[in-house]
Amino acid sequence: MESTLIILRGNSASGKTTTAKHLQQHFGRGTLLVSQDIVRREMLKVHDRDGNLSIDLIRQIAEYGKGNCEWVIVEGILYTQRYGDMLKDLIQFYHQQVYTFYFDLPFEETVRRHNTSSKRDEFGEDALRNWWKPQDYLGVDGEVILTEGMSQVDVMETIINKVKERK
Repeated sequence: MESTLIILRGNSASGKTTTAKHLQQHFGRGTLLVSQDIVRREMLKVHDRDGNLSIDLIRQIAEYGKGNCEWVIVEGILYTQRYGDMLKDLIQFYHQQVYTFYFDLPFEETVRRHNTSSKRDEFGEDALRNWWKPQDYLGVDGEVILTEGMSQVDVMETIINKVKERK
């Protein structure tokens, strides 16, 4: 089975998880979704620091998907400084059968989106500001920047059309 990796990155409350879940639904059964928040916060309960255990576990889960799942989606803030080497290793592991997307939204838009989400009571604007890292691009060939002016439908169409181009 040929597997395809989709990487969705960006600041908190930019739409990564929502998009990842929609993509998983679109691609259907057997689509592996690897969420940084689930692995780091729920499975391992570790802080997002250099060398944290989630970096290697995200890699291992995504590697498991190659050959076992047609689609593997890795999503999260995934700061370049902390997760970049692991993500670039995955890109090589998938023999470039990878699509990389970065949600590049203004801080104010992420606050607005956060205030309409179910996580609004878990953390507030101060936490968003502490985590904020603008234009944290991975810097790999083909990285697609998703912007504020794009609706959820636009984002989905962009990703699905990109995937169709290369298949």
